[in-house]
Amino acid sequence: MSFFSKLFTKENKESLDQGLSKTKESFFGKITKAIAGKSTVDADVLDNLEEVLITGDVGVQTTIKIIKRIEDRVKRDKYVGTDELNTILKDEIVALLSESNKKTSHFSEPLISKPHVIMVVGVNGVGKTTSIGKIAYQYKQAGKSVMLGAADTFRAAAVDQLTIWSERVGVPIVQQGMGADPASVAFDTLSSAKAKGTDVVIIDTAGRLHNKVNLMNELTKIKNVMKKVVPDAPHEILLVLDGSTGQNAVEQCKQFTAATDVNALAVTKLDGTAKGGVVIGISDEFKIPVKYIGVGEKMTDLQVFNAPEFVDSLFSKS
Repeated sequence: MSFFSKLFTKENKESLDQGLSKTKESFFGKITKAIAGKSTVDADVLDNLEEVLITGDVGVQTTIKIIKRIEDRVKRDKYVGTDELNTILKDEIVALLSESNKKTSHFSEPLISKPHVIMVVGVNGVGKTTSIGKIAYQYKQAGKSVMLGAADTFRAAAVDQLTIWSERVGVPIVQQGMGADPASVAFDTLSSAKAKGTDVVIIDTAGRLHNKVNLMNELTKIKNVMKKVVPDAPHEILLVLDGSTGQNAVEQCKQFTAATDVNALAVTKLDGTAKGGVVIGISDEFKIPVKYIGVGEKMTDLQVFNAPEFVDSLFSKS
């Protein structure tokens, strides 16, 4: 049993199953219709399955890959019954997700650098601040010291919301109020964290996409200022996406990956949607690891993403 499997508790799995229930119900219902009256996986079944995956927000390019893999398997095995389709589909999706998510990290793992600096990006309304709070909570529960930096200074409520989360979680926050220079906030946060020997620093940034050039310049400035304090910071640039928006989340991913070097994703709000298939498409299309998924309201419902467990929940019969 792997380190992660030991930490992926029964409660985690139950939350994941429940959080993905709407996606699973939609997915299974459509697959059942796709194979109705068929005993073998033929061209018609594959055409119907392709439609199921695309309408399930898996995305066109990723769907084509999955269908090609199934076609190859059908050719190799000569005869594949429709009763085997779920197992084959599950295997191929796990394989595809594993290509982009080769290593599953966890809050309890030793940190390579100290402080470990996470810069969080994403448009307003995707659950960015809530995700920061939940990540801070779980790092703290794992015995690590955490500090927050309120560098989203363009929205009046952003600093206040992050301050509320810092109080709720019980971690310090560095903030200069609305209108302050975001890079200055980041500099002060890292300076304080370094002086105090803090393990993890999480920096919130403004969620604006109306001008990509301005966004790119701002994020670059924040990164450059961070490096003056911690030369290899930020260690993670985490993009938060709202999974319930489906293909809109894909478009946001395109915008932010063009603006900065995103190297981790968090896909939130999967519990309120049937669009959970977007996790598969985003992971495959951008080749960026999905680090967290949001499957509920509880602090622990922002889970570290584990591809086999995710797919198992999508395909579980219960």
